[in-house]
Amino acid sequence: MPDTALPHVTDLGDMIAPARTALIVVDVQVDFASKDGLIGRYGTDMSPAEDAIDRIEALIAAARRAGATVGFMRVMTRPETDSNALKTWMARKGTPGDAGICRVGSGGEAYYRVHPEPGDIEVEKLVYSSFHGTDFEQKLRARGIDTLVLTGLTTDCCVDSTARDAFHRDFHTFVVSDACASFEPDVHAGALKALASHTSLLVTTDAVVAAWSA
Repeated sequence: MPDTALPHVTDLGDMIAPARTALIVVDVQVDFASKDGLIGRYGTDMSPAEDAIDRIEALIAAARRAGATVGFMRVMTRPETDSNALKTWMARKGTPGDAGICRVGSGGEAYYRVHPEPGDIEVEKLVYSSFHGTDFEQKLRARGIDTLVLTGLTTDCCVDSTARDAFHRDFHTFVVSDACASFEPDVHAGALKALASHTSLLVTTDAVVAAWSA
């Protein structure tokens, strides 16, 4: 549920007009969301992700009805694509073994519960931001999109990085607080607070669906 202690925009009006807005679904993949994925196999409680995906499904349906673009971001890694900075960071903090997640061919990189359809934007990435090393910005500009409604996993990592990079590129950013998740409630709340303070307006699933149903 949204953190009511944080400011939310409840009446969106034409701020997310479908013709210039994309709903962005960040990293809803097996390794990040399923109990059978890499994170879930460590015994992590995956219910925050499942709850967020329930709402993402509703948002995708609303976006399609309204004619808004839907974009799916996905981490796709191979051992040879791991950066030196990543490998060094993992080693220095004492993480044993292969640091890889969402390895191509492992099944962990697959979409989980939600899937793109023809005409959607798809972006494959190696790191947190959906803009880094990708053609995401060009795909958005080609469609005349200047506004992003962000959802997905995790609030503090790839959603945060994508929202900040979008803001730096002069996109208007909205983060759907109850359609994002982290695996610790305080981390989720802290990420939302930081985004609301610096780059984004917070909204709820209900508010977005209402705006796209008007």
